[in-house]
Amino acid sequence: MPPASPESLSPWVAALARHGHENASLIAPDGTRLELPPEVFEVLRDVVAAMSQGLAITVAPQHTVLTTSEAAHLLGVSRPTLVRLLEAGEIPYEQPNRHRRVRLADLLAYRERARRSRAAGLDDMVRTSEEDGLYDIPLDEPFERMPTDDDR
Repeated sequence: MPPASPESLSPWVAALARHGHENASLIAPDGTRLELPPEVFEVLRDVVAAMSQGLAITVAPQHTVLTTSEAAHLLGVSRPTLVRLLEAGEIPYEQPNRHRRVRLADLLAYRERARRSRAAGLDDMVRTSEEDGLYDIPLDEPFERMPTDDDR
């Protein structure tokens, strides 16, 4: 469940980003100081950052197996779209009976690959636009057509 006022977490986000995981610790209700391993600190930092953006958080072990509906929801796509990705071999799955199951680790790996692919595509678009001089066109002047190689 996202927090009622995500902006209230901004100081936490700043503090967790500013301080590294060295010597990170929690104080238990009985006053015991618990040293946090770097991996735990990073999860805490990521959770607070996501919550500060108003996002709901789910923490689950990566060996968790999801239904196609749960997997589609996590990716933000329809179930039929997810099934197409599964059948195309983009995401591994198991089908012990009539129902497909997707491992959370495989789903997260696909999501990261897709994110990197999108970022690379955007980088290519920017590079091509720069090479074609599209950033040199003043925004306040309308143009009739896109510049071509003949215009150079």
